[in-house]
Amino acid sequence: MSRIGYKVIEVPEGVTITQKDEDITVKGPKGELTRHFNSKIKLTLEGNEAKFDRESDNDKALHGTMRANLNNMVLGVTEGFEKKLELRGVGYRAQVKGSTLTLSVGYSHPVIMEAPEGIKIESPSNTEINISGISKQKVGQFAAVIRDVRPPEPYKGKGIRYVDEYVRRKEGKTGK
Repeated sequence: MSRIGYKVIEVPEGVTITQKDEDITVKGPKGELTRHFNSKIKLTLEGNEAKFDRESDNDKALHGTMRANLNNMVLGVTEGFEKKLELRGVGYRAQVKGSTLTLSVGYSHPVIMEAPEGIKIESPSNTEINISGISKQKVGQFAAVIRDVRPPEPYKGKGIRYVDEYVRRKEGKTGK
């Protein structure tokens, strides 16, 4: 049985956690995040430690989720999060201008995407995209939206994939 919700969150130097009703705000060197938390789970701040406690055993999943969300907020304002994507395919390329991403991935037109607020996009080469920000949810969601433009296909392996993603390859009709 998991007891993630009872693990203590160590709050690093320079990070402040404030609670106002059911909203918790975390401020750090990289920025500020605010999130609404359920009132069934109580947050206790003691020095540089944050603890969650639940009223009943019916809220076990919520307990662990809220603890993980606060931990990700603390990590986000101190270190930040990053996802890396790569484009595979002949003529596939990405360009970044400001907060606009332009993808040429085999369609008859370029796909133009605008980054959400708080998300930074970089393209070190024509076939690499780095997405970074302080919110783990926003970074992961935007990376998934980009990947959905042209997901990797199993026959040739063409498409947009995460850098560490394994794509299982299939044989074609002529494969023996």
